[in-house]
Amino acid sequence: MSLSKQHELHERRYGRNVGVGLVLAGLIAIVFGLTVVKVTRGDYETPATTTVSE
Repeated sequence: MSLSKQHELHERRYGRNVGVGLVLAGLIAIVFGLTVVKVTRGDYETPATTTVSE
């Protein structure tokens, strides 16, 4: 028994899922790139630790 042709709804949904995936991958790449640039430029400093004296 062979499978019948996919309904056009599935083709549209697949196209939309690919588009959403590409947008998410692009946003992740932008955030990663900004993080790398910020760290390599030296703008990132760890917060100073504070000690509590009693």
